[in-house]
Amino acid sequence: MAMAFKMATTGMWVTDECKNSYMDMKWKKNHRYIVYKIDEKSRLVTVDKVGGPAENYEDLAAALPKDDCRYAVFDFDFVTVDNCRKSKIFFIAWSPTESRIRAKILYATSKAGLRRVLDGISYELQATDPTEMGMDVIKDRAK
Repeated sequence: MAMAFKMATTGMWVTDECKNSYMDMKWKKNHRYIVYKIDEKSRLVTVDKVGGPAENYEDLAAALPKDDCRYAVFDFDFVTVDNCRKSKIFFIAWSPTESRIRAKILYATSKAGLRRVLDGISYELQATDPTEMGMDVIKDRAK
């Protein structure tokens, strides 16, 4: 398996699949969202789930586990008050209160490395429960 980048601070590796899926979402609009997970044994950041272009934000929220951490990117399309179509990419660091302390620390220390690989993120959210990453929060940030 080819590796794209090593995250120096945690010794984690980001797979090529992570970056390639992200680029497909960003440029080709093949995906609405991507969920990433860290495999603690292999020390790899991998793609956990990919949402097709017809899926929505509720599908992303449902794809995040209630008791484990994940990263996610979401391509949010909207129309401005000037009637202009825009698209913003959100990076979500999901760390629910029910997750293990070890997982929370691992995801918190690995976040910056993954963000460097995913070029073009517009906004970042840190969420511990669904209310912190609701659609109202996304819309408010994208203004």
